Amino acid sequence: MLVAGATGFAGALAAHLLWRHPRFELIAISGRSETGRRLDDLYPRYRVPLEIQPLDLDAVGRIDAAIVAYPHAAAAPTVGELLDRGARAIDLSADFRLSDLATYERWYGPHPRPDLLPQAVYGLTELHRERIASARLVANPGCYPTAAVLGLAPLARAGLIADVVIDAKQGLSGAGRVFDDTTHLSMAGENITPYKVANHRHTPEIEEQLDDLDPAHPDLRVQFQAHLVPLDQGEMASCYVTPTRPLAEEDLARLYDEAYADEPFVEVVGAPPGVREVRETNFCRLFAAADAHTGKALVFSAIDNLWKGTSSQAIQNLNLMFGLPETEGLL
Repeated sequence: MLVAGATGFAGALAAHLLWRHPRFELIAISGRSETGRRLDDLYPRYRVPLEIQPLDLDAVGRIDAAIVAYPHAAAAPTVGELLDRGARAIDLSADFRLSDLATYERWYGPHPRPDLLPQAVYGLTELHRERIASARLVANPGCYPTAAVLGLAPLARAGLIADVVIDAKQGLSGAGRVFDDTTHLSMAGENITPYKVANHRHTPEIEEQLDDLDPAHPDLRVQFQAHLVPLDQGEMASCYVTPTRPLAEEDLARLYDEAYADEPFVEVVGAPPGVREVRETNFCRLFAAADAHTGKALVFSAIDNLWKGTSSQAIQNLNLMFGLPETEGLL
């Protein structure tokens, strides 16, 4: 196994999870910076004693699969090269999350490998398990779409979403290692900051997945707003749904219990969850309630943005791709 882009938060955690995995062997890590350093020097707590090298697939030799943790547009060419060499790839960028090329280019710009889009399987494990198992290219979901779509999937599948507002909050690690003016540490302490107002790139990803679940109500427009909160890691998606018909509390509870009864990493709980409950785990905790006053359904979805929202979900998918129990190395 290879992790390309192991110097960022997501790539480093993916390397850590692969290094300790009982069935996979991590043989190389690469980075576009910090080359020559060992990963356990850059991230001591992960204790991965491999040296970060420039990416050279000829030097790496034969590998079965790789996790690519480069930014969008930089990831796709590497994914293409891996596939050409017969390896499977899990891409942590946005390059293959959207099936529609025009939508991708509207939000991200020109696509470097549009020819690969038909091969990509969206890697939200709980929704696409069977296709992921046979895929050569898996597009790992964004962290916000992971929390939001898991929270809303039972309602969408039942055709119950007429309108939805998603109010999402995330810790500082979601901004990555490089901070801009809106995510600088000095502005984040004891503060809550909305960012990418009315222009967040995860919006079309959430819309596409909800539309696929509910083809009877296509072209759902999602009001999505992200906020930065002073946490290291953790994410909460608070979803306010106008349902297509009145929903009683017991109907809502039954819908969620049935949807996730057999899911190893989704827990439907009886009270609103907090992000500390899922920190450094691959779990998503959900709570749904009916508001008798407004008629709305309220859904709260808590994940660790670096784990279930990114790197541990990649391992869950990798397990499926190689015929292993999807919980392997994650419990």
